[in-house]
Amino acid sequence: MDIGEQAEKLLASVTRDKGLMEQFRKEPVKAVEKVLGVDLPDEAVEKIITAVKAKIAADGAKDVLGSLKKLF
Repeated sequence: MDIGEQAEKLLASVTRDKGLMEQFRKEPVKAVEKVLGVDLPDEAVEKIITAVKAKIAADGAKDVLGSLKKLF
């Protein structure tokens, strides 16, 4: 199983579904298992969670920077 591929699948799901995004923020392990439909080893789940959180944070930073650029 490719961790990057699974992280992309989860990211696509949580960015489309606000309820799932909220669950991911509160209970990321349950959200991962819900989206992927499999019970993964804790180490794999943590890698997926870390990758998705980093991407969400990076996308949020890009949005903020883009908004700031529009001001100037």
